[in-house]
Amino acid sequence: MKMKFIYVILAALLMGSQMSLSAQNKDNKERKQRPTPERMTQMQTNQMIRTLMLDDATAAKFTPVYGEYLKELRECRMMNRKPRAEKPQGTEVAAKKEGQKPAMTDAEIATMLKNQFAQSRKTLDVREKYYNEFSKILSQKQIMKMYQQEKSNANKFRKEFDRRKGQQPGQGHHHQGQRPRTPRQG
Repeated sequence: MKMKFIYVILAALLMGSQMSLSAQNKDNKERKQRPTPERMTQMQTNQMIRTLMLDDATAAKFTPVYGEYLKELRECRMMNRKPRAEKPQGTEVAAKKEGQKPAMTDAEIATMLKNQFAQSRKTLDVREKYYNEFSKILSQKQIMKMYQQEKSNANKFRKEFDRRKGQQPGQGHHHQGQRPRTPRQG
């Protein structure tokens, strides 16, 4: 008799969880929007707290510092981004109609490269600044683990981005004028 009762309870719980899951899926489909930068920062911070297994006191110190760090890194990444609303002009329009990228002039390439150098320098400055802040809160092993987790996350995002663009993972992420790397024959 006890076993039947347990089975009935388990069946009821299972059915209830399935119903709530399907309701959540409907909600998610209705509002399938990109998370806000603030929400992404919160999710990344929570993931990092779990990854580093921080206690409550350390997490309380870490959270605002890591949030500011992510915000400054995001600003660095956005430095060289063109607004999506920018319309192509002149030769770019003709090239777009033909389905190819317009050829860049030497001056445009030089500007692009200098902007990339400036962005890399700014990113390095932010990472170095916050390394000093993190050193006040975390051990060196935890900081290393944090950077490794960030790199892993970046690789996952890149693979997902490639997949969504219809490319195989690892393809398509070379700059104009650069060939994709091929394995060395040895």
